[in-house]
Amino acid sequence: MATATSARPTAAQPCRASVSLETGLRVAGLFAGIGGVELGLHRAGHRSLLLNEIEPGAQAVLHARFPDVELTGDVSDLRSLPDVDLVAAGFPCQDLSQAGRTLGIGGNRSGLVDHVFRLLETAHPSWLLLENVPFMLQLDRGRAMQHLTAELGRLGFRWAYRVVDARSFGIPQRRQRVLLLASRDHDPRPVLFADDAGEPRERDPVGLACGFYWTEGIRGLGWAIDAVPTLKGGSTIGIPSPPAIWMPDGLVGTPDVRDAERLQGFPTDWTVADGPITSRRTGARWKMVGNAVCVPVAQWVGERLTTPGTFDDTLSHPLPGSRWPRAAWGEGDQAFAVGVSLWPLAKWRPHLVDFLDHPAHPLSVRATEGFLGRTDRSSLRFPAGFLDVLRRHLKNMEGRPAAW
Repeated sequence: MATATSARPTAAQPCRASVSLETGLRVAGLFAGIGGVELGLHRAGHRSLLLNEIEPGAQAVLHARFPDVELTGDVSDLRSLPDVDLVAAGFPCQDLSQAGRTLGIGGNRSGLVDHVFRLLETAHPSWLLLENVPFMLQLDRGRAMQHLTAELGRLGFRWAYRVVDARSFGIPQRRQRVLLLASRDHDPRPVLFADDAGEPRERDPVGLACGFYWTEGIRGLGWAIDAVPTLKGGSTIGIPSPPAIWMPDGLVGTPDVRDAERLQGFPTDWTVADGPITSRRTGARWKMVGNAVCVPVAQWVGERLTTPGTFDDTLSHPLPGSRWPRAAWGEGDQAFAVGVSLWPLAKWRPHLVDFLDHPAHPLSVRATEGFLGRTDRSSLRFPAGFLDVLRRHLKNMEGRPAAW
């Protein structure tokens, strides 16, 4: 399995996805973003026949990285799907995330998933893969998941979903996402539930870098030991921004966008491409990277689709009440919770300080002052010594070089 430390492209070796045209599942990728699902599936031996994405910057990236694949724009203009084996859709999460508008599945962004169901009225792929944020399980008392599973049942799909953590796949990013796999003629459970490494003990933070959201301070910290918290396309203060990192030597900074690409499993400079809106702008690149699907997660699903494991049915029990658990499956009007962890695998992952390849950027005076101001109005509890480190960082910023 490829990892985030795979060979990186050079000027003589453009970073394009490649795959044998004779093997694997045929894939249509809807809401493809910068191709995280597709790159992962390609690495697992599958191939894309169609990519769909409306954002011009992301379109430029897809055109550069998947030059031989048909690329379409607005999903509402898509009348039908090609003959494919798998439809993948990392549909927009802005209406579902805690950092977004939390309007639910009826929001004008996340409601776009209904176009997937519209297209499946006349298409007959073997598999459907959806990806989104875990907050969708509890948003509006679970009505978002009720809508998705009801539509899948109406269309004759058996479904299964599982929340997974990107750290399980060797990436130092604490990123949790829901993977929902469904099929009309296959069992998704041996794909999603066969692997379970169990959640490890949290690492002792002494001597390790710790990531946090500097854009928060009142609603949440996103604290992550030896990892960054979830990379996001936006924040509560309305900007696409990197997380901050408290380094073992006391410095506080933000990772380079090239390391952010690697923290999502992409090669360095995956998002550098020319288009109607250039994706060379750092802010635009951060937004696209934050909204992407983590590549090794998609690769794991792709590999299990090729070689399913064994599902232990004793892990299932009837869904308790109306709350959606971290893993479940269902068909018809039946639904069952599954006792598996967020860690399908336990791949070795490097320490965050060893993973970062590029000089980080000191957290600016303005950003540090803003964060400390928000902490003053917060009722959150912070790790011992953390705010003192930030105050020292603020005092020492004058005269510090632009990178360290």
